[in-house]
Amino acid sequence: MRSDIPAPDILIIGSGIGGATMAAALAPTGASILILEAGKQIIDSPHNSDQVSIFQHNYFKPDEEWFDQNMKPFRPGNYYNIGGNSKFYGAVLARYRKEDFEEMQHLDGVSPAWPFAYNILEPWYSKAEQLYQVRGNFAEDPSEPHHSLAYPYPPIPDEPCISSVRDKLIALGLKPYSLPLGVDIDQWRKTRNTPWDAHPHFFEGKMDAETAALSQALKYGNVQIQTESKVVRLNACQTTGKITDVEFICQGVHQKIKSPLVILSAGAIHSAVLLLRSSSDHYPAGLANSSDMVGRNFMNHNASALIAFSPTFNNDSFYQKTFGLNDFYLSDPELSCPLGNIQLLGRVSENILKSSLQRVPKCALRYLSKHSIDFYAMSEDLPERDNRVMIEGDKIILKWKRNNWRSHMLLVKRMKKALKSCGFPLVFSKPFDKRTPSHQCGTVRMGVDPKLSPLDPFCRAWNHDNLFVVDASFMPTSAAVNPSLTIAAQALRVADEIIRSERLASVTSMENSVGTG
Repeated sequence: MRSDIPAPDILIIGSGIGGATMAAALAPTGASILILEAGKQIIDSPHNSDQVSIFQHNYFKPDEEWFDQNMKPFRPGNYYNIGGNSKFYGAVLARYRKEDFEEMQHLDGVSPAWPFAYNILEPWYSKAEQLYQVRGNFAEDPSEPHHSLAYPYPPIPDEPCISSVRDKLIALGLKPYSLPLGVDIDQWRKTRNTPWDAHPHFFEGKMDAETAALSQALKYGNVQIQTESKVVRLNACQTTGKITDVEFICQGVHQKIKSPLVILSAGAIHSAVLLLRSSSDHYPAGLANSSDMVGRNFMNHNASALIAFSPTFNNDSFYQKTFGLNDFYLSDPELSCPLGNIQLLGRVSENILKSSLQRVPKCALRYLSKHSIDFYAMSEDLPERDNRVMIEGDKIILKWKRNNWRSHMLLVKRMKKALKSCGFPLVFSKPFDKRTPSHQCGTVRMGVDPKLSPLDPFCRAWNHDNLFVVDASFMPTSAAVNPSLTIAAQALRVADEIIRSERLASVTSMENSVGTG
């Protein structure tokens, strides 16, 4: 095993929203930063805009298997590349509502409070919106919490046929708002005639972890990224608890690297898996796991696609995803309970439909697409101790039973009724299943009690002073909006705490005290 690699001041594992944003925030300090990324860069390629390649041939999906609670294998929809899953996201950069940070009663359970209130994260939300160049108008949404800064850019306008549907929803008394989007639409349209939702790209206008955050970090000479480097284990000192070194495999060579400060940002599944796989005689349950909470409280939004069809509606848009609805987010008018968020999907073409409707003739799917508009319904998945990520040898096991599903079905029902009132006689819905990573989160959650949470409110592991876990795994709840901006905001907050607490000033002494365990 190679162990002669120079030790960086900071080692970041993963280049998704959490890792890339941490790198961007810490780069100006001058500390040497190395990012280990398991995948490669998505290059400029015709496959990036080929919907047959993306949706029917699964060109970008890795060839791996996970297992469900019955040990039935399935192929997950997670991606390994610079930028992580954000290369494929819909670029909706929404804030949690103020109420999402508080305890909230749902139809089928309670969503617990966060270890801090909205106002603590608010300044970092604003900074994250600047970094990710968000387009929007928060005044359009009555549920939007306080903003200390305006969005840096105005919202992306609806295309005419989409605007007509927004007007009909307004006429029903609903309040559609412009989605906060990290997309330079002019740049996107120069090279693309596709939506950005679920479509990868190479610096073509979508602001993701690579193009918005990592690109800023790499402008500094003290930041480097090493691709095709899969981290397989973290080792910790038995006496101090500090992470002593990190093991990874690059080009078939098993290597070991030391760093006085380690930031784990491998994603909600793999961060938990890596901590569990780092067990030893001294840490039999894995690292950061004295609470027995690593891997538990897995959440994945309850989500459904809705396709509203009318033979008199002509959808000639190509990007479509510009507005959403939060009318049912905090309280349903009939049941007085929160239901969730509605937002447009990227335009669902016949080639996308063909991936799940293989027996239907393409001409029929083309007709359906031409006369339909597509929405995404999203409801909160409540944290449950027994919804969890586990390991068995090399196998990743995902035990996940949906909860709060009645709320989601009510949300779908409310939206179907609204769309039918807008002149769409047929509205189809289809739930997403475990193969779709609908905002996985919660497996290494933060909290105020080390007996109940692996991380403190600044995402530092209670058991390991030099380990931070900064990705969707730290989230105590899933809320019912896209989590990317919240991850980025907390990453900026954590980076500020690292700098403010003078951790970087002491990394040399930390390195000397780490020892070999």
